[in-house]
Amino acid sequence: MKIILVLAGTLILTQCRPPTPVAAAVEFAPGVGADADQQVIRELVVAFNEAEAAVKKVDLDALMKFYATTYNYHGLKRSDVRRVWEEVFLHYRDISSSHVFTELRLVQADGIRKAYVTCTGGLQGVEKQTGKPITIDSWAREIHYLVKEEGRWRFLGNTGGLSLSAPAASAPHHPLF
Repeated sequence: MKIILVLAGTLILTQCRPPTPVAAAVEFAPGVGADADQQVIRELVVAFNEAEAAVKKVDLDALMKFYATTYNYHGLKRSDVRRVWEEVFLHYRDISSSHVFTELRLVQADGIRKAYVTCTGGLQGVEKQTGKPITIDSWAREIHYLVKEEGRWRFLGNTGGLSLSAPAASAPHHPLF
């Protein structure tokens, strides 16, 4: 009976504690990257974790280091993504992201290393005005295009052009692409 009471008490106490904050939740689905260079996988995780740390510190300059100098997302440039992050930081606090990578393709072209990472995830935070938790952005099976620049993996944007199916003004900018 004592054991049951101890176990029940432990269960109740662990259920009542506040949630622990999550670091940049970067997860590879089973089998993803199994045939890839493990060093590249570690570097990609480090890049996402550094970006997450910058978000948590609300350090826009550090966060912008995660964006390539040639960043282009459907015509939006680094200055545009900086403005988007400024607005996110203005309206939300306790921001965090999650990423589940389901495909990883590495390419080398013209001496430039690129990674195409299919990802499902989200960007969450708390509205400063209301104090309510909110999903700021979410995505399913979107591709993070990254480039190895100055020895580090950085967001490149999309494949480099405007989408013919939807003009940039018709959809919100995903700041993590």
